[in-house]
This record gives sequence, C-alpha cells and structure tokens, in this order.
Amino acid sequence: MRDQKFLVYAAGIFVCHIVYGLLQELTIKGTYGPEKEEFESMIVLVFVQCMVSYIFAKVSMVVKPNGEDPTRTVFYVCAGLAYSGATVCSFMSLQWLSYPAQVIAKSAKPVPIMVLSVLFGKKTYPWRQYFFVSVVVAGIIMFTYKDSKKTVYGWGELFLIASLCLDGLLGAVEERMRSESETKSRYMMASTNKWSTVFLGIAMCLTMEVVDFYDFVNRHPRIIWQIAVLSIANAVGQFFVFATISEFGPLLCVVITTSRKFFTILGSVFIFGNSLSLRQWIATAVVFVGLALDTMYGA
Repeated sequence: MRDQKFLVYAAGIFVCHIVYGLLQELTIKGTYGPEKEEFESMIVLVFVQCMVSYIFAKVSMVVKPNGEDPTRTVFYVCAGLAYSGATVCSFMSLQWLSYPAQVIAKSAKPVPIMVLSVLFGKKTYPWRQYFFVSVVVAGIIMFTYKDSKKTVYGWGELFLIASLCLDGLLGAVEERMRSESETKSRYMMASTNKWSTVFLGIAMCLTMEVVDFYDFVNRHPRIIWQIAVLSIANAVGQFFVFATISEFGPLLCVVITTSRKFFTILGSVFIFGNSLSLRQWIATAVVFVGLALDTMYGA
C-alpha cells in the first residue's frame, strides 16, 4: 500500500510539474507583442502561485479535515520565507540563464537538503542514499550539459546559489516539522503558502512590481491564461509534493522533483524535434538506474 501511494504521488508530481515547467519557460523566456517584450514581474508571478496553492490546500482541508495541527508557527514562517525566496531567485536566474543551465544548477538541490537536514533537521541518511542521489544528480547534469563557449558568471549564477541555499534551509525546516510534529501534508502546504503569500505581498508592494505587472497585463492579456494554468498545475503538483514530504521525507521528494526536470527537458526535445546525443542517452539510463536504486535500497 505504501509503495502504491508513493507511485501515485510521484505520478502526480511528474504530470503537474512537467506542465508547470513548460509553461514557466514559455512565460519567463518568451517574448510578447511586436516589440518582443519580456515578462519581468517574478515576485507577482510567485505571489499568484502561492495564493492559488494556499486556496487549493484550504479547500482540501475543508473537504477532508486533518484534525489539529501541533506544528509551531515559527517553522511555518521560516518555511514560507525560504520557499518564496528560493522560488523568486530561481525565476530571476532565468532572466540571465537558459533553462538547461538553470536545471544543471538546480539538480544539485539534494546536496544542501541533505547537509542542512543533518545539521539542523536531526536527520540521518545511510551512506548508500548519498551515493544513489549522487548518481541521479550526475545523470541529470550529464544530460543537460552542453559544450559551449566560455561562460561568464554573473547575476544568474548568484541567484541560483541563493536559491539552492534557501532550498536547503527549507528542506531542513520541513524535516524538523516532520520529526517533531509529524506535520500533515495539507497543513504544511497551506501554512507554507500562506506565509509565502504574506512575504511576497509585502515585497511586491514595496518594490511597486504590482504596478508594472498591471501595465504588462493590459498590453498582453494572454499572459493571464498562462499564469492561471501554470498556477493551477503548480497547486496540484504542490499537493503531491507536500504529501510526499509529509509521508516520505524531503529528500525523496527532491529526487522526484529533480528527476521531473529531466523529463521536462526530455519532453521538450521530442516536442521540438531535437535529437539526443549518445551522451544524453547514457545520461537517461544513469538517471533511471539511480532512481530505481534509491527507491529500492535508499531508505
């Protein structure tokens, strides 16, 4: 029964987040109108996502109550701050970096999760789990790596580093909630998004980004539909993410979400007719082997 539940959660994460990933790239990397404007209101975009996810979680709690939540508020505040910051930084990096370049860096997400969960989350992992996660990360990096000209590092890389650090902090906080309070997934999802919405709402008002967003929507109203579908896919995907974190832990959740990025890129390859090199096919096999080993022997 537990294995079946894990497969359902993993499938939900894959489907929703593949749709989310493709729309994210279309929204942020796309151009709008004859003047080829770019969308830059990242704080507002994440605010809308978090608000939709919060509403989705609250509705699910009304439909199926979970009882009292014993989790301390300070954990949710920290989780909301870390989650909102990590997501905004990740989106901001796409203004300077390509989507594959972002995936290369974000595929290292399990590393800060494991380190900070051990240091602050009172979590221990068997040595083989470190190895299996490393195999998955290596496979994704191998797949997305492209031979290119000399890279100049700048704002994009700095935003990704900040995002990874905040991802690690978020994972540690979630592990602490899970170990101390056995926090239910829907409480975790609702409260994390509630506090994220609060912080992002303050930020978008202070920066006046909400005004820029309003003007952009008036010029390019089609973006509303992109953001709406993107936010709904994210909300449903988050439901499965928080359920996985609550029942299986953040590291296993990261293995799934990191791997779905691989499949997002793989889907893009087939959708746009790009061919895979031998190295990329080998990377595909490496990722599947790493996931299979972690699922069967990692815990």
